[in-house]
Amino acid sequence: MARFGIETGGALGGIGLPRLRALAKRIGKDHQLAEELWRSQIHEARILAAMVDDPGAVTEMQMEAWAAEFDSWDIVDGVCSSLFDKTPFAWAKALEWSSREEEFVKRAGFTMMAALAVHDKKAMDEAFLTLLPIVEREAGDPRNFVRKAVNWALRQIGKRNPALNAAAIACAERIHSEGTRSAKWVASDALRELQSAAVQARLRSRATRATGGERRARGQ
Repeated sequence: MARFGIETGGALGGIGLPRLRALAKRIGKDHQLAEELWRSQIHEARILAAMVDDPGAVTEMQMEAWAAEFDSWDIVDGVCSSLFDKTPFAWAKALEWSSREEEFVKRAGFTMMAALAVHDKKAMDEAFLTLLPIVEREAGDPRNFVRKAVNWALRQIGKRNPALNAAAIACAERIHSEGTRSAKWVASDALRELQSAAVQARLRSRATRATGGERRARGQ
């Protein structure tokens, strides 16, 4: 865990994600238990807390309290992509936290953007287009855990559909022209994936299926 930059001070060790997911499935949703698991300050218990909490019961106050105690990238990613991105506050917090100075809170903002790009199937393209200027603005942050999340958000937005792919590629090209070492890394890595043959083929296939579905819906 330490080799991958994970904070191990409160870790038990030896309890992997597959085991935690199986435990969470057996437990089901339990907001009170999630709060108790989080208060334990045990690393694995906090990951499990995000898996068993009920997004509908999560308050904005809880999100701020948990974010204030983020101390490891895997906790951030687990909480944001398993729980916080499914709350009514997800979009607002993604925007708010992306401007915060604390490294892990700022990472949480961009992790939320990446998670929303994957999980929020009903969101319109315009919502993600408003995120790209923020990605562009923060791409120069030299802190490793921040820039990786910025890159993650850019890539996930760009893999959502062809229109957003084109917008994300244009954003990455602008970022690359900024000239900072961090910005160039964010842009180069994103462009490598977003322009890859595999991603382009998948986007074309997705667009074709969507067009076929629309035609069937119109009875054509």
